[in-house]
Amino acid sequence: MSIANKNLRYLRKLRGWTQDEFSAKLNIKRSLLGAYEEERAEPRIDVLEIVCDMFKLTLDDLLRSDLSQQSDNYLARRRAMKLTNAPAKIPFVPVKAAAGYLAGYGDHEFIDELNTFTLPMVSGGNYRAFEIIGDSMLPTPSGSIIVGEKIDRVDDIKNNTACVLVSRNEGIVYKRIQKGGKVKNKLTLVSDNPTFQPYTINYGDILEMWEAQFIISKTNRAQTWNVNQLANIVTDLQQQVAGMKKKLN
Repeated sequence: MSIANKNLRYLRKLRGWTQDEFSAKLNIKRSLLGAYEEERAEPRIDVLEIVCDMFKLTLDDLLRSDLSQQSDNYLARRRAMKLTNAPAKIPFVPVKAAAGYLAGYGDHEFIDELNTFTLPMVSGGNYRAFEIIGDSMLPTPSGSIIVGEKIDRVDDIKNNTACVLVSRNEGIVYKRIQKGGKVKNKLTLVSDNPTFQPYTINYGDILEMWEAQFIISKTNRAQTWNVNQLANIVTDLQQQVAGMKKKLN
């Protein structure tokens, strides 16, 4: 069996694929793959190029190297590539560590002591996860974990963006950001739950900003709105509309 034919068979078995599965990935008929593996036909260059892309190999590897005799080296290279593209480790700040975080957010040793986890869709950037408590951001339930990406400048935040803010006076809060108010150098923090009133924060009080990218919460937690609170909100809105109509008339 020629080297290329043997390598095709070896790589297929290495991944645990059937001939049907491998031929589908190569966009060829199963019978043609069988002919390649049984050395009844020479693999086409376009097929070998697909294999090279799939397994991160060169044509020289496929045509000249018996990969089955170099399995340790081949697997070592694959492991090294996986480590290079490994998901980023995300430090996790639970509620019980919030007070300590305010003092140690800039201390690399403190951050290194935090537990970490990974997400398959996060492979780069500066991320951190925070546990949130309370109903101000319903329907995001209390106890959810917000995974945020670091934002270094307030100017980089768009209006209505959900962020975790770390500040001197407010501690760690999860809110939506509104800029461009009447007072300069202040942000307005808005809750998704309309029963909580917006408030402002000085730029100078902000220690860190993390733009929310992912929300992790338990699926068995059903959040319900307080009907009385919603009724009060509707009543307040109706009164405001009535007042506006009187002024216009």
